Amino acid sequence: MDAGYIRLGGGELALAAALILINGALSLALGLGLERRLLVASARTVIQLLLIGYLLRFIFGLRHPLWVLALGLVMVVLAGHAAAGRVGGRFRGIYFGSTLSVLVASFTVTGLAVAFIVRPRPWYEPQYVIPLLGMVLGNTLNGISLGLDRFLEGLVRRRDQVEGLLALGATRWEACRDVMRDAVRTGMVPTLNAMAVVGLVSLPGMMTGQILAGADPADAVRYQIVIMFMIAAATALGTLGAVAYAYRSLLDGYHRLRLDRLQTPPDPH
Repeated sequence: MDAGYIRLGGGELALAAALILINGALSLALGLGLERRLLVASARTVIQLLLIGYLLRFIFGLRHPLWVLALGLVMVVLAGHAAAGRVGGRFRGIYFGSTLSVLVASFTVTGLAVAFIVRPRPWYEPQYVIPLLGMVLGNTLNGISLGLDRFLEGLVRRRDQVEGLLALGATRWEACRDVMRDAVRTGMVPTLNAMAVVGLVSLPGMMTGQILAGADPADAVRYQIVIMFMIAAATALGTLGAVAYAYRSLLDGYHRLRLDRLQTPPDPH
């Protein structure tokens, strides 16, 4: 198989950017009012990807573990902030809890994959570590945001039920166990849905990128299988960690529901 790839220049990128005009035309025709958001989102996409491209080229050239770790930590902080920012409710420490959950889940799963599955030499090879971490982070933050949102909404919606169980002597875990289960399940569903149709309905980004770069499709498939299992594990760990942090923040050690700590309660409907 040809190991080369087709290099895209500025003209090709401009033609690709023209495709967003389809969205703009639909927004105008249907009165969606999304024109400004489309423009901003498109500009951010181009700027952010160009910046990360040059940054990765710089880090790939250095091949130093401290630079790889520094970029990984920056990515984690941004992912944790983005995950908490998508949640309808707010409580003290939500950004810290979200970032901590992202950090533990993504670094644990990526570290295990790098150490025992991919095994690059050296272990901090940025060509492998950074893309693996990035794909794990993107899916983990989605799971965390969905799980947290469902947990906070569930506490508000089932407030009478939870407080009733607590009044009857139930522990805080017994009172909101069903709410937590529902929240963690919600965070994991998108990943499970993606796993169910991968290869049949959709060709994932990493697999497609490797094939476009000239890799053997069989090798690309093996990498994609590893990625899917990494994403599933990290999403489960991250969602559970974030929901558990919210649980300990909103139900205190005296087994009381503290919805007064919710600064902006989510809409229960």
